[in-house]
Amino acid sequence: QNHTFTYDEPIKVESCTQAVCDLALRFGESTDDEEALMSRPFGVALLIAGIDELGPQLYHADPSGTFMRYDAKAIGSGSEGAQTELQDQYNKSMPLQEAQTLALKVLKQVMEEKLDESNVQLAQVVPGKGFSILNDEELKAVIARLGQDEETTA
Repeated sequence: QNHTFTYDEPIKVESCTQAVCDLALRFGESTDDEEALMSRPFGVALLIAGIDELGPQLYHADPSGTFMRYDAKAIGSGSEGAQTELQDQYNKSMPLQEAQTLALKVLKQVMEEKLDESNVQLAQVVPGKGFSILNDEELKAVIARLGQDEETTA
């Protein structure tokens, strides 16, 4: 909001990511006559997604304040195997429904419990619609597609 007021344009996804990472870098910094902003650095990695004039974008910001742009990215427990699977199977021309199913398929491979609508959420950033989190009915439909895909490949 401050960016839009100052520059009379929406903030770019990369600029927003840069601002978050700059804050992470400033954590704990202080000068002699200034108190530290906060006492410790960020303790989490973030996935930052958005749409601007360059289209949909996804950035991974790590706790140290560095960031990279990705087409598909996995973070957290089991992310190494999940990232390999995403690199092998994801492509930019993939339809949204296929990408949703792939995301849950990869998640299911690294989860210790059964995947269902009570223990997973699925969010998407779509041109013209922006950010949304799928509701229970939409999520159930994606999980059902995942089950059908697994049956046809078995």
